[in-house]
Amino acid sequence: MKAVVLVGGTGTRLRPLTLTVPKQVLPVVEVPMIERVLTYLESHGVDEVVLSLGYLSDAFEALFPDGAAGGVRLTYAVEPEPLDTAGAVGFAARYAGIDERFLVVNGDILTDLDVSAMVAFHVERKAQASISLAKVADPSAFGLVPIDGEGKVVAFVEKPAPGAVGPSLINAGTYVLEPSVLERIPEGRRVSIEREVFPVLATAGTLYGFHSADYWTDTGTPLQYLEAQLALISGRRPGPPAPGATAGPDGVWTVGGAKVGPGVHGPSFVGKGAWIAAEASIEGSVVGAGCRVHPGARVVDSVLLPNVVVGEGALVSRSILGRGARVGGDAEVTGVSVLGDGYVVDPGARLDGVRLPAS
Repeated sequence: MKAVVLVGGTGTRLRPLTLTVPKQVLPVVEVPMIERVLTYLESHGVDEVVLSLGYLSDAFEALFPDGAAGGVRLTYAVEPEPLDTAGAVGFAARYAGIDERFLVVNGDILTDLDVSAMVAFHVERKAQASISLAKVADPSAFGLVPIDGEGKVVAFVEKPAPGAVGPSLINAGTYVLEPSVLERIPEGRRVSIEREVFPVLATAGTLYGFHSADYWTDTGTPLQYLEAQLALISGRRPGPPAPGATAGPDGVWTVGGAKVGPGVHGPSFVGKGAWIAAEASIEGSVVGAGCRVHPGARVVDSVLLPNVVVGEGALVSRSILGRGARVGGDAEVTGVSVLGDGYVVDPGARLDGVRLPAS
């Protein structure tokens, strides 16, 4: 089966991490996000993927120089200009000559959805399009997608005001489309699949929603990106959090020659070649390859990308540090702060809820 994976966005909400790389190339417990998406699709029989590219498209070709990821062949469709969700799907599908039923996946969605079951649901109902649905406690950041007893989408509802409605079904970002849907996507302009395509199909009675309670998350914000990694190391998602990772006592995962001291407490992950001083403390965090955490330092509920250095007595709590960032001695980085690659925090500084460098 073929799939279009949408990876053309600029990742504004994850800046400054995305100033130099697309968000789908960022690691999620040492594995690039897009690689996790492609491995997932391959497990459901997808053997050809069209990457719908825009922002920093060369990064994907550099990541997969042979034009393949595992057993999945890759085609690179680079938008000449931003075309919005449906426009990107139409451009990529036409570029690759797709003329059969296909999947569409948002490249910043991580999920354990049984997409094979979703395809079977779609075929059984003779749908023109099917969308995955997830129930969320607060749907105010999403449009609502009510369905009837057979799964037919009744309507698309704009984002409700916070607190206006309770737990509701929302669009979870995976679609099964018949090639006839492409006829509803005009060429050469921006087209929204949520505002222009799906409402028309719902009115025609050919759009269905597949509700699943399987794990699902959008990684587009710093908090979501952080939580996606903690879900892997905590066991909320099954299996090792990264290839080659082995579980030690107290739920601490390590890879290769990671040096883990007595202050490392699970659930945590320590990457290859990382060094953590015996007097340092790690709790519920991802410490990337080559990181160095010095005596007296504490890292709590955080993600350190490779080669970060945390100085003596420093605190990193609920934050994300880009590759090669350095936190000076006795400094504090807290409150879902995000530091870009190579950023240096002065000794004794206090950073709370910031994004540096500012973009």
